[in-house]
Amino acid sequence: MTFTDINFFAVLVAALSSFMLGGIWYSKALFKNAWLESIGLTELDLHSAKPTLIFGASFFLAMVSACVLSLFLGKEAGIGEGAFTGFAIGLFWVGSSLGLSYIFEQRPIKLFLINGGYHTLQFSLMGLIIGVWP
Repeated sequence: MTFTDINFFAVLVAALSSFMLGGIWYSKALFKNAWLESIGLTELDLHSAKPTLIFGASFFLAMVSACVLSLFLGKEAGIGEGAFTGFAIGLFWVGSSLGLSYIFEQRPIKLFLINGGYHTLQFSLMGLIIGVWP
């Protein structure tokens, strides 16, 4: 598969889904308080950050991830293959990489589960969406 074969509509929807999942996952309704506690930040710290830069860079990186996932899956991947491949990437590649870093950084297991869980769902969802529109 070449760059010209990518379905950019699917990539855009996949990136948006990742962005929206992050908004839900890291909200007060789910893991925001546990996440903040685990990283040592407060609500005030979040409000003093540059939201345009943070959200803009986050969306750009979600687009890059979705684009490369689309290249990896190829044109023939269906919903099941896309979702399973995304799940495997999130759980094993991203989760393992986070785990290695968190062990050496001595970060809490709670943070690993929150972030690893997000990335597993993120890539599963992106793979499913890309698989819908091969």
